[in-house]
Amino acid sequence: MVRFSRVLLKDAGLAIDKTLSEILVCPLSKQPLRFCEKTKSLVSDTIGVSFPINDGIPCLVPKDGKILEEESNASKD
Repeated sequence: MVRFSRVLLKDAGLAIDKTLSEILVCPLSKQPLRFCEKTKSLVSDTIGVSFPINDGIPCLVPKDGKILEEESNASKD
């Protein structure tokens, strides 16, 4: 299983294989995650939380998630 996971993750967290990204879901909302090139993390657009990727391993523990700032609030400042 570990070997298979390493094959699916490439470039140590810089990109995630499409197959793996289709399987992974948010641990809180159970909705699909998308890979964000800018932050190199997995994002749940449903609840606005970003999960880090450390050494090519997605950290999907709820306490590791970071709440994303709304773009509308950031543009007002």
